[in-house]
Amino acid sequence: MIASARQQWLANPRRDLLAGTVVALALIPEAIAFSLIAGVDPAVGLYASFVIAVTIAFVGGRPAMISAATGAMALLMVGLVRDHGLEYLFAASLLTGVFQIVVGLFRLGRYIKFVSRSVMTGFVNSLAILIFLAQMPELIGANWQTFALVGAGLAIIYGFPLITRAVPAPLIAIVALSALTMLTGADVRTVGDMGQLPSALPAFHIADVPLTWETLAIIAPVSATLAFVGLLESLLTANLLDDITDTPSDKDRETRGQGIANIAASLFGGMAGCAMIGQSIINVTSGARGRLSTLWAGLFLLFLILVLGPWVAQIPMAALVAVMIMVSVGTFDWGSVIKLRSTPLQSSIVMIATTATVVVTHDLSKGVVLGVILSAVFFMRKVGKTIGVEEIETPEDGVLRYRVTGNLFFASADFFAAAFEHHGHPRRVEIDMTGAHLWDLTGVAAVDKVVFRYRRQGADVEVIGMNQAGRTLIDKVGRHDKSHLPVGVAH
Repeated sequence: MIASARQQWLANPRRDLLAGTVVALALIPEAIAFSLIAGVDPAVGLYASFVIAVTIAFVGGRPAMISAATGAMALLMVGLVRDHGLEYLFAASLLTGVFQIVVGLFRLGRYIKFVSRSVMTGFVNSLAILIFLAQMPELIGANWQTFALVGAGLAIIYGFPLITRAVPAPLIAIVALSALTMLTGADVRTVGDMGQLPSALPAFHIADVPLTWETLAIIAPVSATLAFVGLLESLLTANLLDDITDTPSDKDRETRGQGIANIAASLFGGMAGCAMIGQSIINVTSGARGRLSTLWAGLFLLFLILVLGPWVAQIPMAALVAVMIMVSVGTFDWGSVIKLRSTPLQSSIVMIATTATVVVTHDLSKGVVLGVILSAVFFMRKVGKTIGVEEIETPEDGVLRYRVTGNLFFASADFFAAAFEHHGHPRRVEIDMTGAHLWDLTGVAAVDKVVFRYRRQGADVEVIGMNQAGRTLIDKVGRHDKSHLPVGVAH
């Protein structure tokens, strides 16, 4: 236990601290921007990012993953803030955390494993595109100095690792471009132009809303949506980092941790948040692997806005745009495009549909849910066609024997029923289901349908070889065995 904690916290403190520093610098403009999207003061997003990052460092299930205020969550808060005010947002954020803890206690986080690789690829690609598009407002209509700084930043980010990897290249780019801007007085947008940085520590605050059923009716639908979207983005990001770092994460612990962090944020003047794929990618590609990087990102963020605020305000947005473009390019799965023609058509459809839906709607949940549904439909169609019915030759006149293999359920029931040929008027029919498995009520109904069809022709029908699970279903809801015709059980 102690060894595990040491590994998660102190395996490589230097790289964790350097990576967390880069993340903290990148968090400031994003937290401000997300606050503006939600229609609240920049302090709300900045306080949330600090509290969530520090809290999740201790209670989260994925070391080195960064959680803070996010755009996906901010978009869902606009209507609530506009119609009911900031206090209702704090209340909704607290209830969001409660919902997430309940999901974690029921250990539902582990079911993220049922999200297919095609959906994961679509999720990653769509977020890469959205990260890139989010930089466009800083570039459209900008002067030549801005483009020059972005170009210089990208040159440093991709060129500096050829010299040394001791210090993260994005950190060098931010420091170098900030120094250059201050020395030359270049006319470019800075972090200070995004909004006013807070000057005081976040204070403990309980949402000032009436404790009534009406209040619950207002915030519960928003909180449920926030909880779902937040967990979806967090768990998918955790899966992505699992692959990048080749290390496991505890999805149920992460689910509970997100809930605890959101409750803490709401109690200190912040809004609900979740994992941030962009900052998480920055963190791990800068060498972070431990919880110290997440903790330091939160603490250094607070230090930056309270102590170094005047200096932070002078950081050129072009430097941060260069970092985020690097994240976008590195996040996108280019292999998924290159291999598009060789990938199975159904997988490509799922990936493209997921990507397109998220990009068009800017709603992660819609894209992922669509992708999961398409994956399930394609899977069921494929499995449904694996049902096999083979007629076995027999020397006996008037006797038909069939061997069934595969899975019999609602997607394969029609294939099963259509596979039996009904020539003549057999006196006896034997259906061997030793190699088949009966899954649901539709499968039972399909067996009934075949048996009754033969019985109407005057045949005695025997179903043999059914395993115990199938036998139990037949006993509960089957109709063909209620007339005392023999139905065998496999031994």
